[in-house]
Amino acid sequence: MPPGTPDDTEAAFYDALQHGDIDRLMACWADEEDIVCVHPGGPRLIGHAAIRAAFDAMFAHGSVQAHPERVRRLDAGACSVHSVVERVGMMTDDGPQQAWVVATNVYAKTARGWRLVAHHASPGTRSEPLEVLTAQPVLH
Repeated sequence: MPPGTPDDTEAAFYDALQHGDIDRLMACWADEEDIVCVHPGGPRLIGHAAIRAAFDAMFAHGSVQAHPERVRRLDAGACSVHSVVERVGMMTDDGPQQAWVVATNVYAKTARGWRLVAHHASPGTRSEPLEVLTAQPVLH
């Protein structure tokens, strides 16, 4: 059964990352060949083959412990854009560490349900990123 909402697809995507499951991860992506993925500091990957190869290379080193936090959603009909802060756990020579990555996930409603069409992640930082909010004017 296809995920019923963009949030369901996002949960499935991050669960697949955390378990290093390439088949489940790729099932989250739309069937279109112009899907796009940008990993932190990496090139723009276009299409299933390029995206799968990049995740296969990542999973060769283990699963990716990325957890989406502070999700901001913009829903527009058959498209949903999620801006997330990913908390990424990693093992270093100094023991377990965390980094934060700001990412944008774009979902489209397809015949197979909501599917990922774009994932774009910034380079990671050791400190949690700040958010700058614009105050809304008060209308009387």
